[in-house]
Amino acid sequence: MHFFSRLFIASLVFISLLWCSLLLWRHSPQSQGVLTVEKEDLPVMFDTLLHIQQLRKKTLRSFCGQTAKITELPHNKQEASQVVSSIMLNNKLQLLYCRIPATGVDGWEQLLEMLEEKGNVTLQLPIPIRQKFGMQKMLSQYNLRSMEALLKSYTKVIFIREPFHRLISAYMHGLANGLTFKEFVQYILYRGSSNASTEWKPLVSLCRPCLIHYDYIIMFGFLSSEVHHLMQRAGLLGNNQLPEFIDSKIRWTYGWLEEQMFSELSLAQKKQLCHFFRFDFAAFHFPNSLLWDSTCITRST
Repeated sequence: MHFFSRLFIASLVFISLLWCSLLLWRHSPQSQGVLTVEKEDLPVMFDTLLHIQQLRKKTLRSFCGQTAKITELPHNKQEASQVVSSIMLNNKLQLLYCRIPATGVDGWEQLLEMLEEKGNVTLQLPIPIRQKFGMQKMLSQYNLRSMEALLKSYTKVIFIREPFHRLISAYMHGLANGLTFKEFVQYILYRGSSNASTEWKPLVSLCRPCLIHYDYIIMFGFLSSEVHHLMQRAGLLGNNQLPEFIDSKIRWTYGWLEEQMFSELSLAQKKQLCHFFRFDFAAFHFPNSLLWDSTCITRST
């Protein structure tokens, strides 16, 4: 037990350092690993990433077609605001995105701030509706007519992450209040998805992907290539260097850590987690998910 306690503490420190370094911006391509793409390699990478986006959206459309989820904004302003409470926007860059902790959105917001400060960004994507919406940062702060206009006109982005990794992240960032991981999971299961915190509530319930037709579905672990692809297509990158994201390193570390934490749970808890996150697993394909591969897929067959 002492060995595992020390192992856990060491892991906590290591993950925390990795996570903090995600907030650091680096500007030297030679010495600091800024993502660069050679022109002769661009068509292959571009086509591949475009194909990945098409597959993700196809999976999502299939889910929405088979599940009774919200597909239209409620006509009541208060209800509509509640539905889109996790949706943020950037009016200058005409972007709308779902803000969920520990999915890469923090680095994304710092990138948007950097682009805004540059002041030389021109949009290449056609915007159907040209009007000023104000300076509000949350979609819920607008009236119904403006909400609908923004949803139709702005480029929409959702960041997704494997559900069990989101649980580990919430636990590692001190949201368990002294509980063991097994106790923490039991607490989550006891409260249910309707009373869940934003840190672990299913993405489908927070980001409303059947209502909001996202243009980009960005997966944690692949931020560098996928955000670069988005920026190029939207014409937002220009001559600016894309800072380095280290989510792939965090994802690799969590891949090792999840085996230990997964083993602490009972089979009943694992099956309950499959049910808890069933809509996320159905709406998004998460490769190499330990929870899905070892428990959920077996349970569904």
